[in-house]
Amino acid sequence: MDFDLDPPTPTPLTTIAWRLGHIAVVYGERAANHFGDGGVTHGTTDWPLDVAGMLELVDESHDRWIAGVAGLGLAGLARPCGPAEGPYAAEPMANLVLHINREVLHHGAEVALMMDLYAHRTTLRGDR
Repeated sequence: MDFDLDPPTPTPLTTIAWRLGHIAVVYGERAANHFGDGGVTHGTTDWPLDVAGMLELVDESHDRWIAGVAGLGLAGLARPCGPAEGPYAAEPMANLVLHINREVLHHGAEVALMMDLYAHRTTLRGDR
């Protein structure tokens, strides 16, 4: 995973692999922080070196997040996120769930677009 807290300017175009890795950490870090031991970060993740491994990592992270959210109930969704969310600690968990949905929709749409553009690259270049 290419990750830098102080990215270069201009920020380089990220890849499909980066976007999938970001989705995996978005799910995995929040699942660990709110429903586990808090041990998932960009630095602690064992990054796969192939597509199958990356998709497995995304699926595992997603499943841990969904299982945790499913167990919250109404009271859990209303409680504050807590210190793991820094300046958003006082926000209700429901807001965090919505934020995670937006993040994954955003980056998932980017992945889909990049895959579509790649699949149609000869048409886009004018090759027939």
